[in-house]
Amino acid sequence: MFKNKYLSQSPPRILAVGIALIIMLGTVLLKLPFATNSGVTINWVDAFFTATSATCVTGLVVMDTGTTFSIFGQVVIISLVQIGGLGFMTFSMFFALVLKRRISLRERLILQAAMNTDSLEGIVRLIRRVLIYSLVMEGVAAIIFTIRWSMDMPLHRAIYQSIFHAISLFNNGGFDLFGEFTSFQKFASDPLINIVSMILVLSGGLGFIVLSEILDYRKTRRLSLHSKVVISMTIILTLLGAIVIFIFEFTNIRTLGSMDFITKLYSSFFQSISARSSGTSTVGVEDLRQATQFFLILLMFIGASPGSAGGGIKTTTFAIMLGAIIAMLRGKEDVVLFRHRIAKDLILKALTIIFMALFMVVGVSMILSLTEDKQFIMVLFETTSAVATVGMSMGLTPELSDFAKIVLCMVMFIGRLGPLTLAYALGSRKKKELYRYPEGKIIIG
Repeated sequence: MFKNKYLSQSPPRILAVGIALIIMLGTVLLKLPFATNSGVTINWVDAFFTATSATCVTGLVVMDTGTTFSIFGQVVIISLVQIGGLGFMTFSMFFALVLKRRISLRERLILQAAMNTDSLEGIVRLIRRVLIYSLVMEGVAAIIFTIRWSMDMPLHRAIYQSIFHAISLFNNGGFDLFGEFTSFQKFASDPLINIVSMILVLSGGLGFIVLSEILDYRKTRRLSLHSKVVISMTIILTLLGAIVIFIFEFTNIRTLGSMDFITKLYSSFFQSISARSSGTSTVGVEDLRQATQFFLILLMFIGASPGSAGGGIKTTTFAIMLGAIIAMLRGKEDVVLFRHRIAKDLILKALTIIFMALFMVVGVSMILSLTEDKQFIMVLFETTSAVATVGMSMGLTPELSDFAKIVLCMVMFIGRLGPLTLAYALGSRKKKELYRYPEGKIIIG
């Protein structure tokens, strides 16, 4: 009876409740005495924050993961990252497929909402591919990391660290075990770590639908409009971000200024890619110039792509609004991308998502500016990172009050679920309008 009542709810509501329950379970597990190292204690707020950050694949931390948590605690965290990145419904359907249980229409609708697709066609096949792609990408990366890190540490430690970071990077989780919030800074000049990490983050941020089409391209010789927009925007934003960071930080002795030319390139691309979804960094974010920090805020706000482990308003949303602006400036009635006209309802949806996310960033930043005695750029950076579930930090999060941590937990939850999806989850079912009001004219601009 409970199961039937649960499944009778709308898919967005089921997703919201499911993620909330996983966060609660993670909080309890992280609060267990053996979840932290000997002599280290963690309160309920910090446990809740860590569980939320992991499940929402954000990566903001209030306590250093490597030195605070025991092996058990670290396994709980990376498990939450894996579940949060791929989606709890993906794992539910995996067990259903293993047990050869038939997938109902209601469950397919929930999967559709979880994967952010516009069609039920091939949804179960997509889930199979998601699991295969994820395990293969994480497994190959873990092997490469193990070979590299076995030169610096015992083999068993290298294997463990490799698996942890492969999962974290592919799911855009942002958690690491390198200690004292240094992220990947010690590997800034390591080509192997840089290249593999960037490939993992990009793959996890493209979206599983796009990954599936890319791998099938040799057979089909075609890409959908969605994939074309995602790939083109990802390339543009990555190159633009790397160029801007390279120029802004070229002479900054605290970041790129002290590096050789090749390491400057690695770091520029790493920060550009990471800022839109992963949150890991090879330079101290707090040491960047304010212009660069503000530019990273813009990249974080845009985020990754739909159906991926990343957050933000998404690349497709940004592309549609950019197309709408260009069409308006040119006096065109239709928004056209790759010779396809974009439907009006998609433009309105994109506008809604952008403004809901913007209002959330502005509102939370104003609240935290009142409660926390910190520089506004730090507050805005941390807030945007939480809303976009990126996890890049200027080091403010550990210093926040419990109230601020709870506020950021709320926005991480909303950011992972999606503000529009949450609105659907909390609202009533859409009703058909029986009448329309007369059209009115308002002067704007």
